[in-house]
Amino acid sequence: MKRVKRNLIVKLSVCALSLSSCSTLHKSTSKTAGKSASATAGNQSASRVQFIEGISTRQKPKEVVNPNHSKNVAISSNVSVGSSIIENASSWQFKYSQLLDVPVEAVLNGRLYNFIEDWMGTPYRMGGKTRDGIDCSGFVNILMNTVFQLNLIGNSVQLYSQVTRLGKQQLREGDLVFFKIHHKRISHVGIYLNNDKFVHASTSNGVMISDLKEMYWKKYYAGAGRL
Repeated sequence: MKRVKRNLIVKLSVCALSLSSCSTLHKSTSKTAGKSASATAGNQSASRVQFIEGISTRQKPKEVVNPNHSKNVAISSNVSVGSSIIENASSWQFKYSQLLDVPVEAVLNGRLYNFIEDWMGTPYRMGGKTRDGIDCSGFVNILMNTVFQLNLIGNSVQLYSQVTRLGKQQLREGDLVFFKIHHKRISHVGIYLNNDKFVHASTSNGVMISDLKEMYWKKYYAGAGRL
């Protein structure tokens, strides 16, 4: 009987040890799984951090070059230059830009416009050559000599015979414009400025600026030329 009890106790002890081992193994396995999961999570976390850092530190993509970029730069430069001219423009530039209806930066010939300013309003006088009175050819002769260093002598008919003929579309600053006013031959001359405007000594208002598009001047316009 005692032997039976002893065997039973031994078997129970073995079972208890087995159960303890299973529990320990389970806990160990759980811990190992937990560690593996933690390691995996850590690795994932690390990889995520690296991925985020990669995004934050990666180089920016190269900008696409606009084929018109150089053109835009040129335009920007022109605007800057134009703005600088406007900021530093003189009062006479603003005045004549309004009279000619052109941008301020288009009025650059100071010698020409200062000459016109000095003579503006001078009364007309046939054969006159001073500020007391001047006629159209006298005004043209003096202006061309003073401003453009061209030593001209002659009336409107003689000047017309000296120029190279031009169409209206070819006119530029300093060219001569001619008219036949109540005559079959050239009887009046002026100097082209810009935007169809010309300066001349008129019989009615003396030295002034007029427009080739005005009906009066369109009616009597005879041609233009360059010396």
